Amino acid sequence: MNNFIQEYLPYAWELRDKFGEAIWETLYMLGLTIVFGGLLGLLLGIVITVSGPNGILPNKVIYGALDSFINIFRSIPFIILLALLVPFTRILVGVSIGATAASVPIIISTIPFFARQVEIALLEVDPGVVEAAQAMGSSPLGIIFRVYLREGLPALLRVSASTVINIISLTAMAGAVGAGGLGTMAIARGYQRSRMDVVLVSTFFILVIVFISQRIFNWLIRRVQH
Repeated sequence: MNNFIQEYLPYAWELRDKFGEAIWETLYMLGLTIVFGGLLGLLLGIVITVSGPNGILPNKVIYGALDSFINIFRSIPFIILLALLVPFTRILVGVSIGATAASVPIIISTIPFFARQVEIALLEVDPGVVEAAQAMGSSPLGIIFRVYLREGLPALLRVSASTVINIISLTAMAGAVGAGGLGTMAIARGYQRSRMDVVLVSTFFILVIVFISQRIFNWLIRRVQH
């Protein structure tokens, strides 16, 4: 097997130790974004849902401001956002390259994306159930936790799965500016040096991470639906 890899994937074999480091950096960026981008995106999605025209706490000012924020940041191409946030990233973490630095724009890009996905998921909750909870005297906070989040959990898991896959693609794109991880392996050490076997192996590991993530979410969705 080793002879086969050395013959057909020579450059990837030379960098075999670097691939372990690259996988770790990709998972590190993914983990940071899931924690911070996920929590902030969930919070933002809840607020925009309940403050919307048909929400339990309608507020035109809050809804309009958040809706504009989400639309603006979702419209900025990620590669441009990377460049725009370099000064902010340097102030926040002290550097502008590396996995930690790349996590900053990835998180900022994920927040509005996930917030919109959360809004879509929560709007699928039966309005009749929400009205029934209001009629029973439930507080807004109670409705959010016992109705929106509980009833909308399967939909939230589905949009979370698509968001995680989007985050993985962002970590790969960030490799174009020295973020580290499998994206940098594919672009800097593979494509830019005409080493296509490195590109192929990097892509393979990215697909493995995507596949495992999707399987985990599929399992969670089946659990909550039964």
